[in-house]
Amino acid sequence: MAELAAVAAGPLAGGVPTFKGRPGWEFTDISALDVSAYQLAPVHPACGSDAPGTLWDLPAASLPAGVELGIGDGEVTITVPRGTTLAQPIALTSVLAEGQLGNLRSRIVIEEGAHAEVWEQFVSPGDCLLNLATELQVADNASLRYVNGQALSEQAWIFGAQHASVGRDARLDWVALGFGSRSGHVLMQTRLVGQGAEARVTGAYATRGGQHIDFDTTQEHAAPNTTSDLAFRGVLTGRSSAVWKGNIIVDPGAQKTDAFQDSRNLLISKRAHADSIPGLEIQANDVRCTHAAAVAQVDPEQLFYLRSHGMPEAEAKRLVIEGFLAALVERFEAGPVRDVLGAALERRLELILG
Repeated sequence: MAELAAVAAGPLAGGVPTFKGRPGWEFTDISALDVSAYQLAPVHPACGSDAPGTLWDLPAASLPAGVELGIGDGEVTITVPRGTTLAQPIALTSVLAEGQLGNLRSRIVIEEGAHAEVWEQFVSPGDCLLNLATELQVADNASLRYVNGQALSEQAWIFGAQHASVGRDARLDWVALGFGSRSGHVLMQTRLVGQGAEARVTGAYATRGGQHIDFDTTQEHAAPNTTSDLAFRGVLTGRSSAVWKGNIIVDPGAQKTDAFQDSRNLLISKRAHADSIPGLEIQANDVRCTHAAAVAQVDPEQLFYLRSHGMPEAEAKRLVIEGFLAALVERFEAGPVRDVLGAALERRLELILG
């Protein structure tokens, strides 16, 4: 595993874990992964998103003075200085080549009272292996909207360790889209470290064939009067499968915590499979923590109603699926973000539904 030592963080930095042999990896079989089949090569992130197969197309931003944007081989660093508000989102795209093992580390720091939006996506035309580490730091009274998505080849592997820290009276709006890859495991951890901190985490995946998606999320409340709201939705076709495992942690003394998590999956075929596993670890006595999870197929009564009004079956099913995903898109205010995410979901549905 010497080739994995090139990155200090990331889930593969210590080697490939054993299926069912390490907590958090119980549901994803990686016995077919042969790391030696991939050649270690630098990933070259680029500003903007003009590469083929991207999830969205955003131009490179004009950054105000003081904003630091560093892009190197396999590493991105962004620092938005104190009191600065970005008028445009920073858009980054990383393309992995066929047969490449890419280690990529992103570090985004939003200093006190600053406000920014960062969009980061990962694509590949063929089989590859992405080992991803992400660090988000949102200081006191600051805000960050971080949108990240992967449209890797459906023969690729992805492993991610993503961590966010949110300060006093700060806000994080985190969006994750998982459309590509053969299999892998992505860990998303949000830690609310300052009183009054807020975090909203929104995730979506849409799979087909033999794809397997695995998200492991944590909402940790380490300070009082903090709020988190997580919603994940998945649409699965073919014999694809997905796992969402979520945990709300309330540390001692984190009174007045308000936390919610919701995971819902819609199975379009009889061979598709999904697991939604919510969890709570509460060590304070004045909190409100709730969760919901559901796995279901398309409601036949909804289909019957639409078909009874003259709508063809395929069109009726598509309308039901779009309505299922609309709840995610509507979490965002009307404008560019809602439009871009809605368009990305629509294109993915067209692909998996045929």
